[in-house]
Parts: sequence; C-alpha cells; structure tokens
Amino acid sequence: MAVDERTPVIIGVGQFTERIDDPDYRGMSAVELATAAAHAALQDTDADAAQVAAAIDTVFGLRQFEISGPMPAVLGKSNNYPRSVMRRIGGDPARVVLEPVGGQSPQKLVTEAGNTIVAGEADVVMIMGSEAGSTAKYFADRDDKPDFTENIDGQLEDRGHQIFSYIDEYTIQHGLTGAPVQYGLLDNARRARLGHSVARYRREMAELFAPMSKVAAKNPFSSSPVERSVEEIETVTDENRMICDPYPRLLVARDTVNQGAAAIVTSVAAARRLGVPERNWVYLHGHSDLVEQPLLDRADLGAAPASAMAAHEALRVAGIGVDQVATFDLYSCFPFPVFVICDALGLAPDDPRGLTLTGGLPYFGGPGNSYSLHAIAETVARMRETPGRFGFVGANGGIASKYSAGVYSAEPAPWRQSRSAELNAQVAALPTVPVTKRADGTGTIETYSVRHDWPVRTGIIVGRLDADGSRFMATSEDPDLVAVLAEADPLGAAVTVTSTENGNRALLR
Repeated sequence: MAVDERTPVIIGVGQFTERIDDPDYRGMSAVELATAAAHAALQDTDADAAQVAAAIDTVFGLRQFEISGPMPAVLGKSNNYPRSVMRRIGGDPARVVLEPVGGQSPQKLVTEAGNTIVAGEADVVMIMGSEAGSTAKYFADRDDKPDFTENIDGQLEDRGHQIFSYIDEYTIQHGLTGAPVQYGLLDNARRARLGHSVARYRREMAELFAPMSKVAAKNPFSSSPVERSVEEIETVTDENRMICDPYPRLLVARDTVNQGAAAIVTSVAAARRLGVPERNWVYLHGHSDLVEQPLLDRADLGAAPASAMAAHEALRVAGIGVDQVATFDLYSCFPFPVFVICDALGLAPDDPRGLTLTGGLPYFGGPGNSYSLHAIAETVARMRETPGRFGFVGANGGIASKYSAGVYSAEPAPWRQSRSAELNAQVAALPTVPVTKRADGTGTIETYSVRHDWPVRTGIIVGRLDADGSRFMATSEDPDLVAVLAEADPLGAAVTVTSTENGNRALLR
C-alpha cells in the first residue's frame, strides 16, 4: 500500500536498564539513562546513527519524579533535560519540549509527534524518558553523593509539571499523597460495586498480575526479573508487606528503578532520505487521548469511562476489533487501570495473548512517566517480527485521570484523526457528585484505604453525608475505625465526621 510521504512512521526504539545488582552498577543520572536509550534507538534504525541524530528537529522529553513537583532534585538536575541528552548523541534540534506529569504521556506524545509531522511542522522527532529512582535511593544515605547539575543553553518549551491538576490542598490534607493510596480508593470502590469480599478481590488482583511477572522474568530489561505465583502476590508477609489497602508490595508499581527508553518518529519521506529500511517502519493505525473528570466529581469512583472510551476509540480509528489485536500492553501501576480496560474490551485476566509485553510496572519496573515508552518499544519490536498484526498500548496517567491508547502495526496505513475532542466533551458532561469539604454529621463509607506507609496507621475515607448525599473526605487514627478499615470490610459502614482546621476526622458510629 502506497502512503503519503508525510505519513508518520516509527523507525527506531531503544531501552536501557541499570540494576542495583549489576556488577558494574554506578548509579546513573536521568540524563545518562536517557542517553543510553537514545543511542539504542539510533542503532535500531539500521541507518547511519550520526546522520539520524543530526536530523532530529524536535524532541519531546518525559518528566522524571525529581522534576514532577515542587520538591528539589537532591542530586542535582539538568536545567534542560532534552538538550543535555541531545548534546551527548550529537544532535541540536530546533525545538525541545518537556512534557507535564502523566503516565499517558508516551502514547500521547507519539500521537502529537504524528500530528506535527503530518502538518509539516516536524520531520524527525525523538521521544525520550528515563527515571533514576534507584540512583536516588542508593545515594540517599551516602556521603559520596554525585552532583548531576547541568546548565545548558538553548530553547526549551517547558509545559510545567501540572501535578496540581491531579491533587489539590483538600486531597493532600486528607492523605492523597502518593499513588498507592489514590488507587487504593479506586480499587476498593470497584470492589464495592462488584460486591466482592476483601479476600476474593485480593485473589483476583493477584490472578491478574501473576502472569505479568512471568513475562518480566524473561525480559532482559526488567528491573525485577522474578516470576511470582498468585499465592505469593496475595499473601501478606514481611517481604510482601501492606503498603496501602488493598495493596501488598507485589501489587504496587516498582519505582526505585534506573530505566530509560526512546523512540524516533519520522515522515515516510525522512525515513527514506535517512536510509532506514522499510522493514523497520511501524505505523500508528489508531489513537485516542481522553481526560477523566476530577477524582471527587466522578459518579462512580470504581469506574473510568474515559479510559474505556479511549480504548474503543483507538480500535475504531484503526478499523479493527479487539479480536484482531495480537499483543497488549496495559498500564499496570496497580490493578485498577488493567481491570478497567479488561472490563471495557472483554478481556480475561488469563487471555492467551497476555496483557503486557514488558512484564508490568510492579515487576518490569515503573519508571515514572516514561513506562509506556518501554511498552511502545516492545510493541514496535513485536510488530516488526509479525507484519500484518496489531499491537495495542494503553497508557494511564494521574489518578486514572488521563488515558492514551495506540494501535500499532508494520502494515502501512494513512494517518487518521480521532474523535478525542468530541469524546472529551462527552466525558466532561457526565453527571457529577457534589462535594462538601468541611463535613460535620453522620455518613457512610463509600470507599477507603489505609496508609501502612505512615508512622501511624491511618485510615483514608471517602464517604457520603446522610443529610444530603454529598461526598466528603476524612482521615482517622481512631484504633476502632482503623481496625475495621484494615482488618474487616468497612464499605457502607456508618461513621461520624467532624471538621477541623486540619481536615475532616471520622469515627465509627
């Protein structure tokens, strides 16, 4: 099939992982990790790597944890992460961009790169990401800390971290700091809707994730290449301690990793000009980028309609059904985002096609905002091996706040637009729940988590006031209530809530 010369194609992908138990482990910086991945992507083009690097005119950089909020980068940082990497690989792009926080970003940026190429605003684009969480942990208590500070001149379009699009003063005040507790609320809300017991739901989460660990065990880029059984994942032990209900450690994304990934997207004309063989070209057949309502506005905290709609829209744009997908990689920071897409597409946890190509975030590794760039790299490699087949990548960001989906194939296809703007308007217009921020009176528990990762075990509650049905948040250190939250099934339990200057507090009623 002949395609227009402005059609975007992925011509190179690269990954790199530095493990703490590697004999030559040195604790690399985010820039060094991304540089290693970028070199791998250049080599993967099977063209002249120096020529491809020099041709890159646009770079999208993914934001690391250390620059994803107001906290300082303890080991120092580059003031221009994309250009620091490009200088190391021999490139000098006209435009570099630093993307906001969000795990959906890698897939969203592939789509954005495609649109800029089709519009003639770019010709050769690199997308790069890395996370140096292992390095940060390794040097935390050492005196020989490196200084990764770099000051690089040159243009940078910094879109800001935008972390406060996911959290605000009210949610922070009530303990929603960190992903495990945030997603704990969502998974427990889903359990409430399904009517499942704590034990049954934990078993289902373990059954969902255990097959992923088998994939991770065979992936040379995995941070923790260890196969885990269902029983090992669901059983709470000293090694598999509770983090935030309902998650023991083996159900939580592994973020203390050193990983980098990169992808190069070009026009067909540029791919030919650079001498990239057509066997390396992979096309984005379908895509969609949707945004969920703010967390506490959602009618059902155990659902994510934007994620489900994004998955269906990407398949529609590609012109295929879910039965025609050969591979999946579903964002798996916690079970909730995987369950949502499985529910939407009718996938079973033991689907013979598998739900991941990397091995999933708890086992392969969860390198911050850049995980799905590894998923895309794995998908591109698989599509080259099996021309004519389709690979689906689902990328989740925030508190199930944004979802970007992509459908890939080596089969040539024209660039197609999605209905994402129209669908986003539909999501925004969905019914909402009123929120009472200063709550006093009686109510019931709608969903909850327990923070085992704090010095004092603390319950985090989303409830409904009896007086008007409005939603509220509260915390509790009360031993009786926390015991019910952590050791029984508190969904629907009656509580009394009292407002204070430091947030709402709840007691059993």
